Amino acid sequence: MNRQHIGALIGGILLLIIAMGIGRFAFTPMLPFMREDEGLTFQAGGWLASSNYIGYFMGALGAGFISKHKKHFLLVNVLLCVSSIVIMGLTHIYGIWFVLRFVSGLTGGFIFVLTLSIMMDYLASQNLSKWSGYVLSGIGIGIAISGLFVPYLEARVQWEGTWIGLGILSLLLFLTTMVLWRKVVIHNTERAEKKEGTNIWRGMMPWLVLAYGLEGFGYIITGTFIVDIVYNIDNLRPFAGYTWVIVGLAAIPAAPVWMAIMARLKPIRTLFLAYLLQVFGIVLPALSPTVGSVLVCALLYGFTFVGIVSVSTAYGRQLYPRQSGIIVSMLTTFYALGQIIGPIFASKLELYFQSYKAPLLLAGGSVLFGFVILAAGHWLFNRTQKPVTMS
Repeated sequence: MNRQHIGALIGGILLLIIAMGIGRFAFTPMLPFMREDEGLTFQAGGWLASSNYIGYFMGALGAGFISKHKKHFLLVNVLLCVSSIVIMGLTHIYGIWFVLRFVSGLTGGFIFVLTLSIMMDYLASQNLSKWSGYVLSGIGIGIAISGLFVPYLEARVQWEGTWIGLGILSLLLFLTTMVLWRKVVIHNTERAEKKEGTNIWRGMMPWLVLAYGLEGFGYIITGTFIVDIVYNIDNLRPFAGYTWVIVGLAAIPAAPVWMAIMARLKPIRTLFLAYLLQVFGIVLPALSPTVGSVLVCALLYGFTFVGIVSVSTAYGRQLYPRQSGIIVSMLTTFYALGQIIGPIFASKLELYFQSYKAPLLLAGGSVLFGFVILAAGHWLFNRTQKPVTMS
C-alpha cells in the first residue's frame, strides 16, 4: 500500500469522523447539557434525534441514485454538514435546531453511503479490498472525539461553544481530506451495474436488509439515550461523559476485527455473533443498573454496532460486487428507517413507564428479532439451494 492509497484511506476515515462521529453522534453526549440548560424534555430530545434520522434516511436513499460526479457531490455535502454543526451553537430556537439536525442527517446519509461506496470501489480497483473495513473506524474515532471534547469544552464554553468548536474541528478535517484526495480518481461503475442486471431482491439480500433495519431500530435507541440514561441515575452520573468515550474507543478497532472474524467464520455466523452480543449489552443495564453493567454495555455497543455495519455492507458487496453503491444505499436506507421511529417509540415508553428500562428492553428485543430474521433467512436460503435427491 503506497502513500496515495494510505492518504485516500485516511481521507475516507476523516469524512466519516465529520459526518458520523461529530455531525451525527456528538448530539448524544450534548443532549444532557442542552436538556438541562434549555429545559428540553426527554420527548423533545427524541424528536430532535428523529429529525436527524429522517434526514439520514432521505440522504441514504438519495445516494443510491448518484452515479456521476460522486466525489464533488460528496464534498459539497461535507461542507453543508460542517455548517449545520456550527450553526447549532449560534441559536436557541428549537425549530431551527430541528431543521439543522435534519440537514446534518441528510448530508450525513449522503456522506456515509458515497464515502463507503467510493472507497470500496477505489480499494477494489487497487486490489486492496481487505482494507475497506478500516474506513468505518472513522465512526469510532469520531464518537471517541465527541465523547472527549464535549464534556471538556462544555465545562469551559457551554454547549453553544462546544458545537462551534466541533464545527471548526470538522472544517479542519475536511480541508485535510481535500489535500489527501486531490489525486483520487473515482471510476464510474454505472455501466457495469447496468450490465450485471441482477435482481438484488432475492436470495439472502431481503433477509439481510430486514434484519439490518431492525438493528437500526434497536441500536439507535441505545445510541441516542445511553449518556442521558446514565446521567439521570444519581449514583452513575459521574460516569455519564465517559460512557460515550468508551463506546467510541470500542468502535475504533471494531471494523477490522470483525472483518478478520468474518474471514474465519463467514459473514452469517459473524453477524449471528455480533447481534447476540449486542442484545446482551443493551439489556444488561436494564437488568442490573450498576457501573460495571453500564461499562459492559458501552463496550459491547460500540464494538458490535460498527461490526454489524462493516460485516453487513461487506457481505452485501460480496453478493453483488458490481453494485456497491446501490447495496450500501439500500442497506443504509432500511437502517435509517429503523432509526427514524426508534427514538419516538423510546421517548413514549419512557414517558409512560417513567423508566429508561422499557426503551432498553424494546431496543434489545428489536435486535434479537433481527437475529431471528437473519437466522430464518439463512435456513430458508440454504434449504432452497440444496439439490433435490431422488430416493
